[in-house]
Amino acid sequence: MIGYLKGKILSLSADTALILTGGVGYEVLCSSSAAAELTGKEEGELYTYLQAREDGISLYGFVSPAEKNMFLKLVSVSGVGPKLGMAVLSGMDINALAVAIASSDVKRLSAVKGLGKKTAERIILELREKVSHEASAAPVAEGVCSSPVSEDDEDAVVALMSLGFTRAESTKAIGRAHAQGAVAIEDVIRAALKSM
Repeated sequence: MIGYLKGKILSLSADTALILTGGVGYEVLCSSSAAAELTGKEEGELYTYLQAREDGISLYGFVSPAEKNMFLKLVSVSGVGPKLGMAVLSGMDINALAVAIASSDVKRLSAVKGLGKKTAERIILELREKVSHEASAAPVAEGVCSSPVSEDDEDAVVALMSLGFTRAESTKAIGRAHAQGAVAIEDVIRAALKSM
């Protein structure tokens, strides 16, 4: 499995990068944020996901482990394949996507090109359930409140957990965000991510 690439960028388009590593050129299908990160550079790095199917092998590239984790969560949803997963990541940054899932914002999610309302609803339903299951299974550290006070804080915890953080880490980061004066859920999530 190829999980990470670093090397010389031979060519770059809006959704594909050709990266030379160890004498081999890897063609990687990139999210828009990954392509933007590589633009104008001679060398670059990507976190990758290798998909092997009967009709071929595809390598998908991401700017961070959190973006890759979100992609893996998206493609685990029934009816969402890698192409649609990349379209969602290219249509929204992972913070906005996490907020949309956590707050059940079907309208915002279905605004992504190629993503219909029913699929958006399915993504929200399946990912919120998975994150909630992970949250209930995750041990809570001593001295950490097991559930945030408000519903918005719970949505923020779910959003952060969908990015791969534990419930305890998410709760602490949200507390720090509130201490910095963040009130709106989007501001709380942004501030929490910056403090992690």
